[in-house]
Amino acid sequence: MPVHTIVETVKAEVHMTLFPKDFLWGGAIAANQVEGSYALEGKGLSTSDMLPSGILSPHQTRQERTPGIKDVAIDFYNRYPEDIALFNEMGFNCLRLSIAWTRIFPNGDEESPNEAGLAYYDRIFDELATHNIQPFVTLSHYEMPYALVENYGGWADRQLIGFFERYVSTVFERYKGSRDDSENIVR
Repeated sequence: MPVHTIVETVKAEVHMTLFPKDFLWGGAIAANQVEGSYALEGKGLSTSDMLPSGILSPHQTRQERTPGIKDVAIDFYNRYPEDIALFNEMGFNCLRLSIAWTRIFPNGDEESPNEAGLAYYDRIFDELATHNIQPFVTLSHYEMPYALVENYGGWADRQLIGFFERYVSTVFERYKGSRDDSENIVR
């Protein structure tokens, strides 16, 4: 059954038209779970990229083995226009998503952000706006650049506070006030 038919059936069954006009109807995704393309355009390895899939030796990275389903995920990185159009077809007016720290600062401790990573999220926010879907952004979804674990011991080193602050400030500066929904991007 086509998605639009399912959506119309669900709308009729739950009387979605009875919800207030400002009711937020949507879903949630996390960059590390949906994007795939974990090594494209300068993205660094994250702690979730180090999680094993199948039988691996300790700390074997995805780059050291045959790519698996977690490496591709749903390929949101390449297919986000189609996916966002489907969200719109399902009647979504909001989407909670995360920004991968490693797309913006691949190793976490760089002085300057990876412009290709920022441009990727620019395109996502523009596509969401095209479909009148408000983004609600999570800046840390249970992962960090793996280089920060290797080089600093993770959050045990207080220097990470400054690195995280640089990442957050970069995102805030990039998106605050740049679009009508910017207050949701920087929450």
